[in-house]
Amino acid sequence: MKEVVQPLLQWYAKNKRSLPWRETKNPYHIWISEIMLQQTRVEAVREYYFRFLQRLPSVEDLAMVSDDELMKLWQGLGYYNRARNLKKAANVIVEEHGGSFPEKYEELLQLPGIGEYTAGAIASIAFGEPVPAVDGNVYRIYTRLKADKSDIMQGKTKKKIREEIAGIVPQRQSGEFNQAWMDLGAEICIPNGMPLCDKCPLSSYCMARRQQNMLDFPVKTKKKPRRIEEKTVFLLEYQGKYLIQQRPDKGLLAGLWEFPSQEGKLSLKEVSSFVKKWGGDAGQIELLGSGKHIFSHVEWHMLGYRIHLEQIPEELKENLVLSSVEELDKKYSIPSAYSVYLQKIFSDRLHQ
Repeated sequence: MKEVVQPLLQWYAKNKRSLPWRETKNPYHIWISEIMLQQTRVEAVREYYFRFLQRLPSVEDLAMVSDDELMKLWQGLGYYNRARNLKKAANVIVEEHGGSFPEKYEELLQLPGIGEYTAGAIASIAFGEPVPAVDGNVYRIYTRLKADKSDIMQGKTKKKIREEIAGIVPQRQSGEFNQAWMDLGAEICIPNGMPLCDKCPLSSYCMARRQQNMLDFPVKTKKKPRRIEEKTVFLLEYQGKYLIQQRPDKGLLAGLWEFPSQEGKLSLKEVSSFVKKWGGDAGQIELLGSGKHIFSHVEWHMLGYRIHLEQIPEELKENLVLSSVEELDKKYSIPSAYSVYLQKIFSDRLHQ
């Protein structure tokens, strides 16, 4: 493995991607980018990265931001616990480190939401500490290089790979070394589809290429099939505004705002019974069609209706907030799971 270090660094020097978070050694900026990049494509992150730092340019700003505004800034990136942990960690940095970012890998590991990979990335890129940052790219490239059929979902396999990579991190170019693995995995030894072995600086070291079985690696346990939940979503409109509610503080999409819903896909007749109870009739109901959203462990299969209310029933006033279309866009953080219905609202506003 030591033999791959120089070819990898030389390739990176010539081929590294131009990314905004690579133009700085600011640990706060690097941290924000690394958290955003978890589970999210690079191109999707750029806009969020600039917007986030424009509004929250320092760790102190992040520590003080309201939860609602933080969720709005994060809206569309998904996995909202990442944002909550950012704020928790910011508070620790301000309260326990005087606002100065911890510089050591072991200190970074103590912060909420920072695991081995993120701590390694920040410590090596921002501070030059010779520690590895081992993510899916490294697991994939390593197992192809070694033709290693160990299950990368197992802790012992991850530990073995991390220890071996830790043993070859160069003392003076640790940040470049770790980012080289990232770029090689994103551009050459890709996760979906045939790797571009003819362009790979490590092809002469690769056992999988010799065996021509590159796509057999990495080996990982198949995930359990996602649970499917069917639900009916109600866009309750009153005088151009919409009723929304806040989700519970814990669980899926905790603390975010959403349109009211019912379990199961309700027929027009079943929805009419709700409207009738509220003093309306079927003429106030508009079918909006289906929507689907995939989370890591569950899929939502949705059916949406817009109901034009002539008055707000008392039973709906207790837990719901009446929001203008402008507030839906600028103020309340509504998950992208509802994007198909949000886009309907925004599109209708443009055509009014």
